[in-house]
Amino acid sequence: MRNKLPLFWVKVFYYEYWPFWLFFLPLVPYWLYLALRARSLTYFTAANPGIEHSGVFGESKIDILNKIDPQYLPITLYFKGSMNWQEVVQKLESTDLDYPIIIKPNVGERGSQVEKVNDLIELQRYMESNKEDFIIQEYLQLPMELGVLFYRVPGTAERGITSIVIKEFLTVTGDGKSTIKGLILKNERYRLQLGSLQSKLGTQMDEVLNEGEERLLQPIGNHCLGTKFLSGQHFIDDKTIEVFDRIASTIEGFNFGRFDLKVTSVADLMAGKNIKIMELNGVTSEAGHIYDPKYNLFRAYRDAAKTMKVMFRVSQQSRKLGAAVTPAGEMWRLIRTHFSNKSIAKEKVTKNLSLPNALGGIQ
Repeated sequence: MRNKLPLFWVKVFYYEYWPFWLFFLPLVPYWLYLALRARSLTYFTAANPGIEHSGVFGESKIDILNKIDPQYLPITLYFKGSMNWQEVVQKLESTDLDYPIIIKPNVGERGSQVEKVNDLIELQRYMESNKEDFIIQEYLQLPMELGVLFYRVPGTAERGITSIVIKEFLTVTGDGKSTIKGLILKNERYRLQLGSLQSKLGTQMDEVLNEGEERLLQPIGNHCLGTKFLSGQHFIDDKTIEVFDRIASTIEGFNFGRFDLKVTSVADLMAGKNIKIMELNGVTSEAGHIYDPKYNLFRAYRDAAKTMKVMFRVSQQSRKLGAAVTPAGEMWRLIRTHFSNKSIAKEKVTKNLSLPNALGGIQ
């Protein structure tokens, strides 16, 4: 039924497609209740004293990654936006990185301006359109991508995981007759991405895949980019919690956030092996499993509220141990700056999406 609905009604009836602010609007009274108990509107900014504003907005990805044990990181390089082309190429050539690579802004969210880059030409195109500081990471071929929302209550023995989300990438399977565009139009989730995919793929949209042939269309694991989020709550057990407690124990000033990672298998996840952490997000981390299409709205709000309550307890305990909160006035200025910059970034993304079409599509 979902595939037959007009996209407007898909976005209305299925909450996983609602804007962030709309979904969380009914939870505002609960946030105000917690703020009243904490006697601070910005109580949550005390949760991670080792991360700027606890990771609300504008935190440096590289500063956070540098706190993580290197054994859990992919090859990661940081570049100033002021670096020229020759400096960037020279730094890249001095490492073991091979194409393709992942490039992302050092400050950003929700998959914005994150791209898989296949060669020097695409890298140069990215740099010409984006002048901010950026990070380059190796493109990991590990088969599973997860988001694990971990917490620890500082000064106590309490540790836990509130969410594990499994990411299923935007991939089409050929039937020997349909074009890639035709395959996209058969799937409601993919139809929502038609505009961006058309701009990205160009003439490739007319290609007919052989029966059973799979084609990955979007390698960035973000819900906003068409990735399906599935619940991995059944992976939460004492072993998994112990693994992430061990990883988090070396991250100074971190108590609450989501690890975005790739791993070889569930068995390796529970054993703490072959895990590569691409990012660590702070207090604005969402419990991604609630966007599983099999979830209903009541369960989603129940689990989101549970996560808010955990963050409240973490923040309050952190304050008792001396962590400061960001003043409300400063937070308001931060929010205004963030959304102003986000608007500018959106304009850049729109311009970038038109480039592949003008060049005949990515080859």
